[in-house]
Amino acid sequence: MLFRKTVFATAALAALASAGVARAADLPVKAAKPVKDTPFFLVIDDRVTFSYIFSGTDPGAFSVNPNGTFNGKTPKQVYSFTHFDIWGYGTNFFTISMFKSGHNDPASPCVNAGVLMSGAPADCAGATEIYGLFRSTFGWNEIFGTKAFSMGPLHNISFEIGADANSENTFLAPAKRDFVAGLQFAFDLPYKGYINVAPLAYKEINHNAFDQCGLFGPGVPGVTCLSDGNTNYKTTWAVEINYYMDLGFLPENMQYFSVSGRAGWYGPKGDQNSPLVGTGVGSNSTATKTELNSEPIRLTFDASKAAWGAKYTHFVDLWVAYRYWQNKFGLDHNAAPGVCTVNGVSTNSCTESSLYAGVTVKF
Repeated sequence: MLFRKTVFATAALAALASAGVARAADLPVKAAKPVKDTPFFLVIDDRVTFSYIFSGTDPGAFSVNPNGTFNGKTPKQVYSFTHFDIWGYGTNFFTISMFKSGHNDPASPCVNAGVLMSGAPADCAGATEIYGLFRSTFGWNEIFGTKAFSMGPLHNISFEIGADANSENTFLAPAKRDFVAGLQFAFDLPYKGYINVAPLAYKEINHNAFDQCGLFGPGVPGVTCLSDGNTNYKTTWAVEINYYMDLGFLPENMQYFSVSGRAGWYGPKGDQNSPLVGTGVGSNSTATKTELNSEPIRLTFDASKAAWGAKYTHFVDLWVAYRYWQNKFGLDHNAAPGVCTVNGVSTNSCTESSLYAGVTVKF
């Protein structure tokens, strides 16, 4: 989940904020000229990215090593498009990605690596996931026509809304839809940097084929199974943070590097098979836990600036990052029998700790 403003957009926003917009009445009469209409979008920034997650995970997707331990890791290729814009009252960020897993995270009809529902062996292809995220902010300074919400390092306070959605061709067939709403507090960092902190309300609905009535016998809809397999979780809290900063303290001939990162905490949202409680998937259901989805640091090398000069800043970026995702999708990595654990032993599929690298191109 990526919540960073692009470098170009950040620099442009800072320039616009510091310069202001001159009005005709402020100019000498002899210099007065018709003022062009301000464009609706002050900044539009579109990028494509190819990246690689070396040790990704998908809860419940694992194989058994010869020594009896569990291997819950799978590499993932990621193809992404991102859009960022600034307009008169705030910002919009949108990203859509395709994740292509290795065979340890299999597509349907396998229910796990190398296994069909019948227990027969099968070599299913790696799963493909489509994931999209949208965040939009409405700045209080812009809405109320004031600078009262800028003081010290505080740059602005904004209303924030957003949504996520995914679909994956595993047997589980997740179809996540979540919605967030709350505030964002934007703070300045040195070297044209920023850090944004957003406390939010979070609501999720999803799908779980293992909760489908009829899969493990007739069941009782709404009591031991779900008639359509759709889960519905309780509204909970979330906090999302993202930051960016140029490494401006480096010598001038080395100022091609920047650091950025993000983290999202999502509170417990009820039983993992909500609205069922302790009765789903053969009564192996447990309460969800606080989820941490993070990329604490990404180091970016501005290859286009290094090769062609400042005019081409961040047209081509090479980057390497670290991902850490605990209690993935809210599942308790120490419990969730059959998914995160088997006979009390971790499947190593509900926590993701991985190196992550890619190339991003602006167009």
